[in-house]
Amino acid sequence: MPSKNQLVALKIFRSIPIFQSTAKTIVTIGTFDGVHLGHQKIIQKLVTQAIETNCQSLILTFFPHPRMVLQKDSEIKLLNTMIEKSDLLEEFGIDLLIIHPFDKAFSDLSAEDFVLEVLIKKLNIRKIIIGHDHRFGHNRSANINDLIAFGHKYNFEVEQILAEQIEEVSISSTKIRKALNRGNVDLANQYLGYPYQLSGQVVRGKQLGRTIGFPTANIDVDKDYKLIPQSGVYVVQSKINNIRVFGMMNIGTNPTVGGGLQKVEVYFFDFDQDLYGKNITVGLLTRLRHEQKFSGIEELKLQLQTDKNQSFFFISNLK
Repeated sequence: MPSKNQLVALKIFRSIPIFQSTAKTIVTIGTFDGVHLGHQKIIQKLVTQAIETNCQSLILTFFPHPRMVLQKDSEIKLLNTMIEKSDLLEEFGIDLLIIHPFDKAFSDLSAEDFVLEVLIKKLNIRKIIIGHDHRFGHNRSANINDLIAFGHKYNFEVEQILAEQIEEVSISSTKIRKALNRGNVDLANQYLGYPYQLSGQVVRGKQLGRTIGFPTANIDVDKDYKLIPQSGVYVVQSKINNIRVFGMMNIGTNPTVGGGLQKVEVYFFDFDQDLYGKNITVGLLTRLRHEQKFSGIEELKLQLQTDKNQSFFFISNLK
């Protein structure tokens, strides 16, 4: 994870029209789903250059994800909720974040209207840092060469991030989604540069865990667009009251005790505070096993103790 820049408080704007800033900006644009290592290279470049030129660093992102709007049959699940994404971007020292509601009308803007009405008139752009494969405007008709031409016309600088500049990480949000859907959280975390997160409110469950010595916090991940990794048992960590707490999490239907809807349940080690009604974020560190149905409660308890021992061994080897 990046180190927190205590001097910067991220300012968030919920649409382009309400954005206001008299300072010149250095801008990058994208969905930045996952804020993975490839994204981080662009963001770090953005922040550094903004500081060097006495400008403000600005990220323009969108919600809903464009694929949700333009591809109605798309069932894309996202790696971050908007709150998670905002928190991650703040840790990089970004000055300004615009989360613009993406809709068909916005997608119909011509490339030049977007440049003139958004980049020039609203964002007060001095420079844009963008991927070499960036496309924009109606039907995504304009490319990086068009953007460079607009830069000459309207007096702003364009810096393109070439493929070879980020090829050493060679990652994408799509690759991370595929890894998580396979339960390969180790690979996903390697791409992300931080543990994959699940956030939500702790709600009351059946409290069966208490009866077998493994009381769990049931997390209601309330954003239906958030990607839930493959079912199974994971080693996790969370920060509760500014204290790092480890635990193990089950994603699944609890088939041994009757099954039902998928749940996300965390058993925190050496922790007995009341978490009901609180919002927590859990980072997934590694996957121990798939979810399975046991012959009865006693066999389940034995397996949970084995899971706990394996979790402690994993945690003891963390750097």
